[in-house]
Amino acid sequence: MRYFIVTYLRKPDGKVDEQVEIAKNLKDKDITTANIILDFKEKKVQKSVIQGVVVPTEWDTIVAHYKQVYPDYIDELEKLQDE
Repeated sequence: MRYFIVTYLRKPDGKVDEQVEIAKNLKDKDITTANIILDFKEKKVQKSVIQGVVVPTEWDTIVAHYKQVYPDYIDELEKLQDE
């Protein structure tokens, strides 16, 4: 696995759902619909867009944020890149 992909979906009641996926490869759908794409092989933020606005982020900052929320996913991705 290489990519950490986050997609935010706004529901009719105004609440936001967060979908998280880890993937070996990016699909066209991921590039188009995902809000956050982190490439753990290159240690690069591939995409960071929230509500249509590109949000500049540094790798360490965004990884630290998602590591607090999804520690198992981030740990797994970091381990796989070290192998």
